[in-house]
Amino acid sequence: MTSEQLTAAQQLHAQQQRDESQRYALLLDWSTRLGVLALLLAFAGYVSGILPPHVPLDQLPSLWNLPVDTYLQRTATPAGWGWLALAYHGDLANLVGIGLLAASSMAPLLGLMLLYGKRKDMVYAVICAVILAVLLLAASGLLTGGH
Repeated sequence: MTSEQLTAAQQLHAQQQRDESQRYALLLDWSTRLGVLALLLAFAGYVSGILPPHVPLDQLPSLWNLPVDTYLQRTATPAGWGWLALAYHGDLANLVGIGLLAASSMAPLLGLMLLYGKRKDMVYAVICAVILAVLLLAASGLLTGGH
């Protein structure tokens, strides 16, 4: 390979890395903005009273010192992903934003996986797919170890 060919290959590689990093950064930026917006809306809904609390404010001081299992039982709050059914309550709506922020790396990984697939760079596409699968498996709660 001549030095001119090497330089062209290096330039192509550098351009591909810029494309990858820009796509990842753009998708990460928008997914985190969405999570923060959900947090702000949930807070505004809770503070304004538009979203009523699941657990009344006057009951909280007597519940704070309880073990989690007892707290969940007394407040009829479901464990695991069951909170989604109660996300319209102000004190649980913030979990939507937290969930979106926790999952904010998934959209950029999917974007990179599609970019790599389009380029036929299957090793990197598979790596992104495996990372996505691990994140989804962890979020599913299937690996709780009996907790």
